Amino acid sequence: MSLMLNYKPPTLHEPIQTRKVTYSWLDGQKPTSMLRDKKLVLAKGEDPPIWGFDGSSTKQAEGQSSDCVLVPVSTFKDPIDGGDNLLVLCEVFLPDGTPHPSNTRCKLREMASRHSDQEALFGMEQEFTFMKGNLPLNWPREGSPAAQGGYYCGVGSDEVFGREIVEEHLNACLSVGISISGTNAEVMPAQWEFQVGPLSPLEVADQLWMARWLLYRITENHGVSATLHPKPMRGDWNGAGCHTNFSTAAMRANGGYDVIIKACDALGEKAQWHIDHYGAGIKERLTGEHETCPHNEFRYGVSDRGASIRIPWQVARDQKGYLEDRRPNANCDPYVVTRLILETVCG
Repeated sequence: MSLMLNYKPPTLHEPIQTRKVTYSWLDGQKPTSMLRDKKLVLAKGEDPPIWGFDGSSTKQAEGQSSDCVLVPVSTFKDPIDGGDNLLVLCEVFLPDGTPHPSNTRCKLREMASRHSDQEALFGMEQEFTFMKGNLPLNWPREGSPAAQGGYYCGVGSDEVFGREIVEEHLNACLSVGISISGTNAEVMPAQWEFQVGPLSPLEVADQLWMARWLLYRITENHGVSATLHPKPMRGDWNGAGCHTNFSTAAMRANGGYDVIIKACDALGEKAQWHIDHYGAGIKERLTGEHETCPHNEFRYGVSDRGASIRIPWQVARDQKGYLEDRRPNANCDPYVVTRLILETVCG
């Protein structure tokens, strides 16, 4: 009875003013790194701190010494949670302050700084395929869709599959400052492309990784997945690449065409080195068919989509501009691709 007489209602806990920060980073999977993420709740207005994770679960550490460090390098508004919530792309470091061996961004940082006077710009064309189970989205379980021909830049539900997801992804990227410059349906049904850039080396690679993260995250809500596999369907179907447009200030200036030709020749001299680092499974895609040059050949040409390097027709006309390296896979690491092009062309 005395307990009830002394009863006081419990304190009402007021909501705390917070922001959610989603950290993402590249893991240590081989031959292709995967994106990982985890979420931190901070006081509203608090900046994202250096954080950590269990590297033994991401193939980046052994269990007896598993701590890895996340250092924020690029921050965006979160279009999914909205409000003051953030997305943070991170580099991975060891506890002693040295870059983790899986950290390919740090090598690009060094290369981009070394050649900053060249004012390099990149535009990357990310192809991907929507999958439902083990088949591309809306493919029949028996047989195949009609042969390629009407799907590229197609219109209508019988030609393109997944447009509503592509539009949602485009709007999400634009709303947070990712420099997507366009999208289109690709040659194989359920295959799409978006383009990021032109931007500086670190910017284009950071933004492409964050655009990939948003693509994966948004497809979760639609019950499908997005794959960057370079040859998601065997047979007479196009593979998926990440064609990379590149220029320096000298290439964009009057008389730059000669510089572009020299760049093509330099890329040819190190052709196999680039092929070896342009994404796992590249030989499945670069067969000499489906708008590719064979992986063991190298050539460049004006308007030639079957070449290793395409020089756009308007570049040949204007005698200045950029080149397109058509060899990188959809699953390439943009930190690696941009670094190798810089090192090869800029010396």
